[in-house]
Amino acid sequence: MMKKLYILTAMLMLSLVPVMAQDVSRQESRKAKLEREIALLDEQLAQNASKSSALLSNLELLRKNIENRKALVKESEREIRRYNDSLYLKQLAINRLQARVDTLTSHYSRLVKSAYKNRDSRVWYMYILASDNLGQAYRRFGYFRNLSTRMKEEAVRIKAMKEELEVEKTRLAQLRKDAERVKAARVKELEKLRKDETAAANTAAKLKKEKKKYEAELKAKRKEVQALNKEIQRIIAEATKPKSPSGGGKVSQKDDPAAIALSAEFSANKGKLPWPVNGSVVAKFGKQYHSVFKNLELPANNGLDIAAPKGSQIKAVFNGTVKQVFVMPGYNQCVLVQHGKNYFTFYCKLGSVNVKAGDKVTTGQVLGTMETQSGNNQIHFELWKDSKPQNPEGWLR
Repeated sequence: MMKKLYILTAMLMLSLVPVMAQDVSRQESRKAKLEREIALLDEQLAQNASKSSALLSNLELLRKNIENRKALVKESEREIRRYNDSLYLKQLAINRLQARVDTLTSHYSRLVKSAYKNRDSRVWYMYILASDNLGQAYRRFGYFRNLSTRMKEEAVRIKAMKEELEVEKTRLAQLRKDAERVKAARVKELEKLRKDETAAANTAAKLKKEKKKYEAELKAKRKEVQALNKEIQRIIAEATKPKSPSGGGKVSQKDDPAAIALSAEFSANKGKLPWPVNGSVVAKFGKQYHSVFKNLELPANNGLDIAAPKGSQIKAVFNGTVKQVFVMPGYNQCVLVQHGKNYFTFYCKLGSVNVKAGDKVTTGQVLGTMETQSGNNQIHFELWKDSKPQNPEGWLR
C-alpha cells in the first residue's frame, strides 16, 4: 500500500512540473511588469513632491500605484502558495527516499549478520553438504558465493540513496529560504501600500478644499478635449473623403488596393500591436469622473494616458503614413498616422517630432519623444476606425 502511495506521489509530481513551470513563468512576468510600473510611478511622485500644482496628478498616480501594489501583493500570495505546495511535495519526496534508505539499510544489516554467522568456511561446507538434494546444495552454494557481491551492491545503493537524500534536503532548505524571502517582501509591500493609501487620503482632503479651482480647470480641460476631438475628426474626414479623379488622377484611399490590404492587415493584428511606449496606463478609455469630486464628470477619454520615463521615445504601433503633425493646447505636438483604408493612430504630448506629413513609417519606428507637462511624463494615445474611437487596450498586446 505504501509503495503504491509513493508511486502515485511521484506521478503527481511529474505531471505537475510542466504546469508549474508555465505558471511560474507567467507569474514572474506579471510581477516584473508591476514592479516596473510601481518604480516609474514612484519616480514621478518624487519629482512632483514639492509642486503644489501637481496635487491632482499626484492623487491619480497614487491611486494607480495603490492598484498596482494590491496586484503585486496578490502575486506574492500566489507565489507563497506555490512555495507551500512545492515544500509539501518536496517533503513527500524526502519521506519516500528516507523510507527506501531505511529499507535498504535494514536489508543490508541482515546481510552483514548472515555473513558474520557464516564467516567460518567449514560451516559453509557443512551447510552445503547437509542439503537434501543436489538442487538445494547448488542453491546454498550460490547464496554463499553471491553474499559478498550483494553486500557490496547494497552498500553502493545505500550510499547513492543517502547522497540523493542529502541533495533533496538541501533543496528543501533553499525552498524554505525562498518562501521566507517572498513573505518578507509581501510584508514590505503591504507597508508601502498603507503609506500610499494614507498619502492618497491626505491629498484628497487638500483637494476638497479647492473645489471651485478644479471646476474651473475642468471647464478648460473640456475645451481642450473638444478641440482635439474636432481636429481629429476633421483630419480623418479629409483623409477618407472620396476623390473623383479625372483621367489619370489619384485613386482615393478607399479604392486603393494597397490601402485596403494594409487596413485588413492592421485589423488582423488586433490584440497584437506593440505599445507606443513602455509605461503604465493612468487614465483608461471611456467615461471618467473627477478623482475627488465624484459627481463631476470629466470629458470622455477617447484613448489612453500612459505614464512613462522622462524623455521616452514614442513609436508607431504599425506600418502607415503620417497624415499630419499638429499642435493642440494641453496636448503639445501630436502625430496622426493612417494605416491603410480606415484605421488611424494618434500620439500626443510629444516634445520633439522626428516625422512630417507624408512620411511612410514602419512598426516600431520612433515618431518623437515625450515632453514633461505640468509635472507629468505621460503621452496621450488614441486609435480610431473611421470616425469612431476604439479602446486601445483591446488592440495592444
